[in-house]
Formats: sequence, C-alpha cells, structure tokens
Amino acid sequence: MLRAWGQPMRPIRLPEPAIKLSKTPEIFESGFYGVIKRAIIIGNGFAGAENQCIGLVRAVGLSGRHSIYRVTRPRGGINEWLHWLPISLHKKVDYFITQVFGYSQFQLVAPETSGLSQVLEADARQIAKMAYQTFEREGPLLVVASGRDTISVASSIKRLAPENVFVVQIQHPRTHLNRFDMVITPCHDYYPLTPHAQEQIPWFLRRWITPREPPDQHVVLTVGALHQADSAALRSAASVWHDELAVLPKPLFVVNVGGPTSNCTYGVDLAKQLTAMLQGVIWSCGSVRVSFSRRTPEKVAKIIVNEFSNNPKVFIWNGEDPNPHMGHLAWADAFLITADSVSMLSEACSTGKPVYVIGAERCTWKFAYFQKSLQERGVVRPFTGKEDISENWSYPPLNDLAEAANRVKKALAERGWRLCS
Repeated sequence: MLRAWGQPMRPIRLPEPAIKLSKTPEIFESGFYGVIKRAIIIGNGFAGAENQCIGLVRAVGLSGRHSIYRVTRPRGGINEWLHWLPISLHKKVDYFITQVFGYSQFQLVAPETSGLSQVLEADARQIAKMAYQTFEREGPLLVVASGRDTISVASSIKRLAPENVFVVQIQHPRTHLNRFDMVITPCHDYYPLTPHAQEQIPWFLRRWITPREPPDQHVVLTVGALHQADSAALRSAASVWHDELAVLPKPLFVVNVGGPTSNCTYGVDLAKQLTAMLQGVIWSCGSVRVSFSRRTPEKVAKIIVNEFSNNPKVFIWNGEDPNPHMGHLAWADAFLITADSVSMLSEACSTGKPVYVIGAERCTWKFAYFQKSLQERGVVRPFTGKEDISENWSYPPLNDLAEAANRVKKALAERGWRLCS
C-alpha cells in the first residue's frame, strides 16, 4: 500500500560541533615563536587526497591561512604505464623521452597543467628554506600532505627544517614512519592478514603492503577518510542550498555513484542492480537526487539516466551546474552510496543519517575490511531494494576529523607550540 504524500518536513540533522580541547596553556618559554599561524598543504592533484588535507587544516583553525603546493606527475600516453615509479625517477624518464622522441610518439596528450595557475609546484628545499628563514617572524609552519607522491617531499621538508615545521602525512606512507611528526591513516591500513586476505595479495608484497607492527603513538588511526564536511561546512551548505533543497518533498534520498577501482570492480552489472533496487524503494521517497563522480564510467551513468530521466521524483545532476554535493550532505534524509568510495562514505557517515551501501561484496583486500568495519559499527546497512526510506535509524556519527585535529593540537602542545587562536 502506497504511503500518503505530504508528510511534515523533518528538520535536517547536522553533527554537533566537536568538543574542543581545553585551552592550551601558554608556553612562556616558547613565546611568539611557538605560535603556528600558517600551514602548507602538499597535494597530488587528486581531490580525494587534497580534500583530506584541507579538512584537517580547517579543523585545527587555520582556514584561509594556508597555501597549496602540488606534486605533479607526468601524464598521458606511456606515462600511464610509469606511474608506479618514484616520482623523481618518473620525471627523469619523461624528460629523456621528451628530449629524444618528442611528445608525438609516446604521449597521447600533453602533460596535465590544468588547475595549476594558483598552485605552486612543491619543492622541498624551497619550502624548508622558507620555513627556516621566516621562523622568527612568522613562527613554526604546519605542513600537511596526502598521497603517495607527496611522501618524499613531506619527509624531506621535515629532514631539512626539523626545528621549524610540524609535518603531518595523511594516508599510510608504508615505510619510515619516523620521518614525520604525525601520520594519520585509516584502521584498514592495519587490517589483519586473514587467510582470505592473503589470497588477494602476492606473498612478496605482503610485508610492504600491510604493516605488521602496531602503530606508534604518533600514528593516528581513523575509521574512514578525513574530509571537509565538518559541522560548520554543513551548516553553511544548508543555508546556501536552502531555496533549492528545503522545498523538496521528504524524505530526500541522495544517491552517490562513484566508479570501479582495482579493489572494487564493477560495470553495467552494478548499474542494472542499482536501478532495479532503486525502483523498489522509490515509492517511499519524496524526492531522489542522483550524482555521479568523475570516475563514473559513461556506460554506468547512461543506464541510470535512461531509467530515471522521465521520473518526476528523480533529479540527476548533469555535472555542469554548481556541484550540490555539500548541499546534499546537509539536506538529505538518507543516502545510497556505491562501495568503491571511501571518501563519500566517510562524509555521509559523519552526518548521523541513514547510509545504505551497494556493491560492498565486490570489494577486496583492505577495502572489504573497511566495509566490514562500517557495518559492525552500525553506521551503514547493505541496500536490498526493500527498504522504506522514510524509516529513520541512527548511530554515533564518525568523528574522525575532529579527533584527528585534537591529536594534532595535543602533539603541538607537547612540543611547546600552539595554534593561533
């Protein structure tokens, strides 16, 4: 029997602001020189990695006081086969190929340069020199990096200016963790090598891929990925998207579709499964909003668009208008997310709203462990296509961002430094 429409609008539920640490005592002996007023982000050009850095910098109170530097790897043509090389070696190989053969024979496209007009190339020596020379005037420098290609740059900055910087590496660097002041990484980077997991990893890679020793004190373990969807950001998004999203019939069901990865493979099969299951619950939805990521294959998006483009309840973002992602996080009553995206799941699970997952059974290796941990915590449920989306259920929201920020503040205080209030 169909549910009657026009049920009263439920207020949006946003995570409460994180409980702040008690004010750090003044460290009189460090004086002005112990106050961190600025940060540098070392990125790799991928939003999933750089958003984690930006989110952490915002969470510690340095929003608007940071600069972004980027490690750029050659792209296009034969470079796609060389991306596992250390970046310094990769650049040398690319330079050699360019000088000897030119781009036309070995590269399908010119090197990627878009998005770099206001982002500086990351040079460890220059950044370390700047931190040293400006220390007395500007105080210490917080450096936050994320992604494999940033590891060598961040560790070099720490080596060259150890007394002037505090270096945080997000995502597990695999080796030499002592080269950083802090490492922030998900628990699934320390997942146990079960017999099933061992079948998925060649024996000669197991020691390198999965750390065998428990983390040291300077390693901060999170459940998911850090992100920018903190309480303040969601309240701002709720205001910005109020006129468009607040008027929609409730419950608002947001569907986020990512893209297949090497550890979560799928294609049109998952798209067909998703459309069939979504048809089974759409009766209980007031509105449905669908968004695709940059990784979503065209053939996957096409199946979903063809199925729902004429349904008056369903709106599909075209990828051209302003991105409604933050507005969706603020105003949605429930989410459906493909299992491939750790970032999208982490953001949704920080809201405390119902989160359904599709495709978790297709994940392998540590990503299967991540899915299992979310289900065991009760923050997600497998999507079956038989749900009543108006049913409300809750859980303790993931609070990784605030907890990581507090650990950074505590570590700085132990060093005699504090963040500019």
